[in-house]
Amino acid sequence: MKARHKRFIFVVLAILGVGIAAALAISAMRSNLSYFFSPSQVVAGEAPADALFRLGGLVVKDSLARQGDGLTLTFAVTDNAETLQVSYTGILPDLFGEGQGVVAKGRLGKDGVFYAEEVLAKHDESYLPPEVADSLRPVRAEDDTGTATGR
Repeated sequence: MKARHKRFIFVVLAILGVGIAAALAISAMRSNLSYFFSPSQVVAGEAPADALFRLGGLVVKDSLARQGDGLTLTFAVTDNAETLQVSYTGILPDLFGEGQGVVAKGRLGKDGVFYAEEVLAKHDESYLPPEVADSLRPVRAEDDTGTATGR
């Protein structure tokens, strides 16, 4: 075989190898991708029924209830427009609390309950993830006098 043919085969194999590596990297990124939704979007049916996604909002006061096993608990998450029940089995973060911001990663069950696999709490008094902060902003609407008012 001539040197020219060897170089050609090497270039083809290199291009093929880079293509396979890129395909594997893209596949790995897609499997780890999870979208963020507010409770209003989930109730409206915008969230995927069969895929992993993140739910964010505020934990409703007096909604935290522990089950008999000690690790499973339920609580409600709101964006001040809609409220969604969340069920989580595991140890909660130290900063988790009622009235605090939370982001839960999991799936929506057929019963309308969000089954969380991971729960993240905000890390100080003023921080909210940008997606949660955007979903909690009051919608401005005009009243009968034509002036803008909050919710």
